[in-house]
Amino acid sequence: MNREEVRSRIEKTGVIPAIRASSPSDALFAAEAVASGGIPIVEMTMTVPGAIDVITHLVRNAPDLIVGAGTVWDSDMARRCLDAGAKFITSTGIDLATVELATQESVVIFPGALTPTEVMTAWKAGVDFVKVFPCSQLGGAAYIKALKAPFPRVPLIASGGVNLQNVTDLILAGASAVGIGAHLIPRKAVELRQPHRIHELAVRFVSAVQEARRQLAPPL
Repeated sequence: MNREEVRSRIEKTGVIPAIRASSPSDALFAAEAVASGGIPIVEMTMTVPGAIDVITHLVRNAPDLIVGAGTVWDSDMARRCLDAGAKFITSTGIDLATVELATQESVVIFPGALTPTEVMTAWKAGVDFVKVFPCSQLGGAAYIKALKAPFPRVPLIASGGVNLQNVTDLILAGASAVGIGAHLIPRKAVELRQPHRIHELAVRFVSAVQEARRQLAPPL
């Protein structure tokens, strides 16, 4: 799957599950659970023990799943993720060397940004999306709407504190997609091996995004 196809899948799905787990087995369980709920994308954060090996395993054994790497600190870490098969790179801040590497390798990248200056810097560097993080803590939907006014053509991914109560408003405010962690993959659900709970949350988040987009669609 090439860069354009990965970008299109992210835009179409609108939900990026960020997996933070205490072990490789927990991370694999979480990835399988969200995929069963209709989300064919996972962001494996580098805070997961053995994250690179988890990415390798998923790429080899779940070919229909788009596996990306999150919380990537620098270009060296990004290179290891790409070598493991990651299809996108994301981070909590902007590292221009990592953006340059992803661009050279024709891999989707969306760094974290918060201020208008950071959004502009990331977009001018050639990223695919800009991840607004932490979004909810800085105003949530109101902040996304404020950023979309000067940056109408920049696709924004709202991340940080996204839940079922605010996801609709974030999409209506202009977010192209949302990044979700614990509100989609509860720690207890992973520890107790409750795939049905994560599955149901995945279905509800995808449904909420789709419904919000229907509200935005122009009348026929």
